[in-house]
Amino acid sequence: MRSLLITGCSTGIGATVARGLSERGWRVFATARKPEDVERLQAEGMHSLLLDLNDSASIQVAVDAVLAETGGRLDALFNNGGFGQVGAVEDLTRDAMREQFETNLFGWLELTNRVIPVMSVLGYSAFPYRGAYVAVKFALEGLTDTLRQELHGSGIHVALVEPGPITSRFRENCVPHFEKHIDWRNSVHRAEYESQLERLNKPGPAAPFTLPAEAVLEKVVHALENPFPRSRYPVTVPAVAFWWLKRFLPVRAMDWVLMRASGGGKR
Repeated sequence: MRSLLITGCSTGIGATVARGLSERGWRVFATARKPEDVERLQAEGMHSLLLDLNDSASIQVAVDAVLAETGGRLDALFNNGGFGQVGAVEDLTRDAMREQFETNLFGWLELTNRVIPVMSVLGYSAFPYRGAYVAVKFALEGLTDTLRQELHGSGIHVALVEPGPITSRFRENCVPHFEKHIDWRNSVHRAEYESQLERLNKPGPAAPFTLPAEAVLEKVVHALENPFPRSRYPVTVPAVAFWWLKRFLPVRAMDWVLMRASGGGKR
């Protein structure tokens, strides 16, 4: 049975991919950072354990537990865990940026480096008020491209899944980080922040062409089970469209498209 470790399985993409791949015969280790989420996943019959990307000890313990269960090997890793920090660049504090990178980049890197030695098989558009999240996604893209080249010929394939708008609790999870780090009531961007908060708290899809998490599962299945996986897997229409537009539109025209898509971008 092929084994797979997934981060960020409490809800949304991670939970859907974990369930879908379990049904396809994968031995899935679905991780989450909160004990209550782990208990809920276990109650559903999932093999779930704690893994907090902000905590090196947590990463070590989780990986050791997985390897103890699998006899010291792991076939695949799906780095899905993370969150999005909302806020204009001029309102982002050092602590806000540090927290964003600590989880979404440094935790990703530490976990990936931890499992590479035992594996035997295996951000491209900027939006206003998403500076921290965009920065970490660009960094992840660069590290992924480098890692793919460095692991060429090793039997380990590296693929980047680029979802775009997917039904999940991502917007809901952005709000606590926004409230923690952004003094939005005293910011020159207050009017735009009020609009952003309205969008973040709005029930239902936040953007056109939003797809369910099963759309990501389809791409992950291809990446894991195809002998020649693609380097990139854009999922939704916006993800595909922005990928092509960035390559053909002038910079100013692309900026206009992205600002319109994000709902603003001006003071």
